Amino acid sequence: MTVTSSPLDLAKAYLDEYVSPQANRIDQDTQALETAFRGLGDRELLTLRADNQVLFRRFQETISRHSGALAFLQTQHQSAAALISRSPNSGLREDYLPHLATGKRRVGVGFSHLRRPGTPPMQARLVPRGYQLDGFIPWITGATLFESFILGAMLPDGTSVFGMMPFRSCENEQGGELQISAPLEMAALTSTNTVTAQVKGWFLPEEQVLCLKPPHWMQQNSQANVLHHGFFALGCARAGLDVLQQAAQKKQLPFLQQTWNHLDAELGACRQAFFESEEEGRRSYGDRLKLRAWAIDLAGRCSYGAIAASGGAANSGQHPAQRIYREALVYAVSGQTPDVMEATLNRLQR
Repeated sequence: MTVTSSPLDLAKAYLDEYVSPQANRIDQDTQALETAFRGLGDRELLTLRADNQVLFRRFQETISRHSGALAFLQTQHQSAAALISRSPNSGLREDYLPHLATGKRRVGVGFSHLRRPGTPPMQARLVPRGYQLDGFIPWITGATLFESFILGAMLPDGTSVFGMMPFRSCENEQGGELQISAPLEMAALTSTNTVTAQVKGWFLPEEQVLCLKPPHWMQQNSQANVLHHGFFALGCARAGLDVLQQAAQKKQLPFLQQTWNHLDAELGACRQAFFESEEEGRRSYGDRLKLRAWAIDLAGRCSYGAIAASGGAANSGQHPAQRIYREALVYAVSGQTPDVMEATLNRLQR
């Protein structure tokens, strides 16, 4: 009888065997990151967010325990796949969907700026047979790793336009220009090649439009999915505890094990509350904000615990505690809204 492994089992086996041993290299080396990403594609794990949201949350937590860079890169592609799968544009669905799970087509996203208040940095206006795009994209992850990305731009009435863009500097036939920057110098996840982009007079034809979203959609979506980025923090916290436990076993100091026991119990309680909230939807938005802040706080404390338990060795850029601590900083602000910022800071005042 053939036993079929679940996607989560496949992911865990791959991450344990191939990713964890080279997590520090993956954080710094774009080629190593690309190889690790292709490994997920070989196991058809790159459309879990589109296929099964509950499973994806567990996958998200698991992968961030092993490699922050790989977790961050693949979630860009997963977000793109989810948006493409729900697009009313059947041509784009047929063109992309069969190839996304395996990574034969690799797509990033460039629309987090739509969360920002004030004048939108990327603007669109309706023209015959499409839209003209102009503005600045402050954050796109995956340059040289993804072939295209989904751009979000705002119309004068607040409607958001989402469309497919090539992920390279180029001009189109109508004279529009897309200029991709050099990779930004990041404190963490360096290998993910995060860039900015200038868009000038770019014509987006109707055939490349994924969807339109009503005014304030991004803010409403951020509220509905306020726990989404918190699963990264849960995985990061567990990674910190892994290092702390290794130090406790090596040094045989009772207080290290006591600290691990305390943080492990707290992480278990936070994790349980996260999944109960996601699966049952019983908690209010305010309660879910507090959960998100709790996870951020735990990632910070667990990774700091890994630093302290590792001693002076943690000052090395190649020490896992150093990498995990920097990843916790990323997760403290990933997908941040003013509400999440306030909840994060309120927790510091306990």
